[in-house]
This record gives sequence, structure tokens and C-alpha cells, in this order.
Amino acid sequence: MTHAAPSPRGEEIAAGLAEVERRITDACAAAGRSRSEITLIAVTKTYPASDVRLLAGLGVADVGENRDQEAAAKAAECADLALTWHFIGQVQTNKARSVAAYADLIHGVDRLRLAEALSREAVRAGREIGCLIQVSLDGRAGRGGALPADVLPLADALAALPGLSLRGVMGVAPLGEDPAPAFARLYGVAQAVQKDHHHANIISAGMSGDLPQAIANGATHLRVGTALLGRRKPFVR
Repeated sequence: MTHAAPSPRGEEIAAGLAEVERRITDACAAAGRSRSEITLIAVTKTYPASDVRLLAGLGVADVGENRDQEAAAKAAECADLALTWHFIGQVQTNKARSVAAYADLIHGVDRLRLAEALSREAVRAGREIGCLIQVSLDGRAGRGGALPADVLPLADALAALPGLSLRGVMGVAPLGEDPAPAFARLYGVAQAVQKDHHHANIISAGMSGDLPQAIANGATHLRVGTALLGRRKPFVR
């Protein structure tokens, strides 16, 4: 039986994945952690469903998107694959119903009104959806993410809502700063949340450019796009 030769795109993605895996392994060794503690999320926004299939064929089971229209269509097209879908961007409240239909883990919950909307739609869809509280790591309100002082009350409220499961926290390092101190702050918030919510043990932090610093500061989930799939093309609606 003969097998079809790998496509140029398949070879490109396989090479990107191999390099990302090398970086993760090296960072885990430097931090004294096991590779098994880390979940790699392939961020496939602006890339076609065919790339998702190539990644799945290489063993990647976690896929991240941040635009509902694109994510919903891609999840439907790849419904035959055993994938975990992560919604990693800001969720608009009016998109809660659509996102709740396919997302397994939502990384950007930063306000109670959104959590309540997701809860209603999860119950309506008969699903339980994991949620991460997005923490503002630059301390500026209005730029996405709950301020650290507001995270624990939001965690308690979210954990009580039907259809949702509080799974941990998420953060994005501020631009133009050393990411390590920001990720250390996120780790501190994560530890505080876990004191009252023992199963909320996910720390989503780190992207293509700062994954070693994220791993060194306790990240469990990395959101990697460019290093896996190449530079993004402009998004065309």
C-alpha cells in the first residue's frame, strides 16, 4: 500500500510543530517541569480548516480561535475530528449563543454579565463549558481582562452559574515589557483562585514569542499560532 507524499504545506506545518516542541521541551527542562504538564493550543485564526486537519494528523488536539464567525464555520467543517476548541479572544455578549455551541474552553471571561450570558446559552444547548477568567496584567481597566482585585469575586460568581465550569485563569503579557514579571503576577492570582476552587488549575499564558517565560512561571496552556503556521495574512471578511 502506497501513501501519498506529504504536501508542501504539511511539511511546513510539521517543521513548525517540531521546532515549537523543541522550544517547549527546552523551556520545561530549564524550569524543572515535565512536558506532560503543558497543553499546546494551535491558534489557527485566518488559516483554513485544511491546516487544522494537518495539525490533527500530527497529533495536535487543541485548537484556538478568536473570531466567532470564522471559528463556528471551522468547528463545523472539522466536526469529524476529536478536537478541543478554545475561544481565546474577547467574547461579545451578543455572540454568547454562537460561541456556546462549539467552544469547549473560553479563555476570555472577564465580567459577570458575559458569564451570565454564557451560562444561559450553555444551559440552552445542554452543554457544560469550561471558562478561564482573563486577568489584566497591565492593571488598566478597559483593555480586556478583570483587574486582579476583581478576579476572586468573579471566580466565586462564575463557579456558581449553571452550565459553566471554572477552570482557571488566562493572561496576555503587556506589549513592550519583559513578560516574566507579568506571568509571575498571573501565577499569584491563579494560586489565590485555586485556594477556593481546587479544580481551577489551568493557567493559559504564553504565545509564540514568550513561551519560555510562561513555562517558567507556571503556565499549563500555551497559545501558539505564528511559530506553528507562519505569519498571518490580513483577515478578509
